[in-house]
Amino acid sequence: MKKILLIEDNTEIRENTTEILALANYNVVIAENGKVGVELAQREKPDLIICDIMMPELDGYGVLHILSKKEETAAIPFIFLTAKTEKTDIRKGMNLGADDYLTKPFDDTDLLNAIEARLKKNLMQQKHYEATPEGLDNFIRDAQQALSLKDLGKDKKVKVFKKKAEIFTEGDMPLYVYLIKSGNVKTFKSNPDGKELITNLYAENDFFGFESVLENSNYTESAVAMQDSELIAIPRHDFMTMIQGHPDVSASFINLLCKKVAEREKQLLNLAYNSVRQRTAEALLKSSSLKDAKSNIAISREDLAKMVGTASESVIRVLSDFKEEGMIEIQGGKIKILKPEKLEKVIRWSVAR
Repeated sequence: MKKILLIEDNTEIRENTTEILALANYNVVIAENGKVGVELAQREKPDLIICDIMMPELDGYGVLHILSKKEETAAIPFIFLTAKTEKTDIRKGMNLGADDYLTKPFDDTDLLNAIEARLKKNLMQQKHYEATPEGLDNFIRDAQQALSLKDLGKDKKVKVFKKKAEIFTEGDMPLYVYLIKSGNVKTFKSNPDGKELITNLYAENDFFGFESVLENSNYTESAVAMQDSELIAIPRHDFMTMIQGHPDVSASFINLLCKKVAEREKQLLNLAYNSVRQRTAEALLKSSSLKDAKSNIAISREDLAKMVGTASESVIRVLSDFKEEGMIEIQGGKIKILKPEKLEKVIRWSVAR
């Protein structure tokens, strides 16, 4: 049974609301003013708080401000009850972190619907979703309920791309965010003379293509399947709806975006200052995400050179050196990393024998 803390100074409203909540099978804890409400919130740890704004001792804004600063109560869904309907008052409450706003007199159904929606959303935020097709399905199903959007994710589809097939091109308007169900994908940038620099490699369960959707801009790089691949395409509208309706998901993609920016900056720094030997070692370690069940990496020398930012002949010479030094094994064009720690040492120092 979910526990709800009701903070309301008006006796009649407090009793009527308590009765409604009790009939709906909620365990109700009541407080007649804001000061008592703060004490009960910290002691009872309710699943949701309903709070009036205009109260003696401590008003609703003060209650929310105090509870939002405390770790044990900051995540509790908070609904304001008030007779005030000015936009400035509503904005003040939302800026403090309120989840919803109900004006008095309120309908019983509106109150219960608001509570149910906030509890579902809070439960969704506490759940951990794996970056897998199954995890995505679970997330979309929960999001449909929490956001009351039955059509969310209905246009999600699995697209099959053959090896070397183009997924999107630099300058295109982004229509989807992609999750790799199987296969591998590379993203790259091209300069006017046609030379390419591979910016990232993606393997099973990786998301890609979301940066331009978040930035509301055209793609700044191109994407191509490195082998036959199955991609789950999430329409940009559905993706943005999930981002806006679920702060944890938004934070996760912002973290991914920040990580990619840091990786890109590191890549540019390495291109400027590291030797071809160092850059090849780093490219091999990065390519290890593409290894198969036998730990073999199937990547062409041309693609490896595009990651390193040099000619294929230079990369082939370095690979030959690494093979002689026992760091890698090459069979049938595939590469197996034997001593990753030595490759890491190569990255740190210009010579590692």
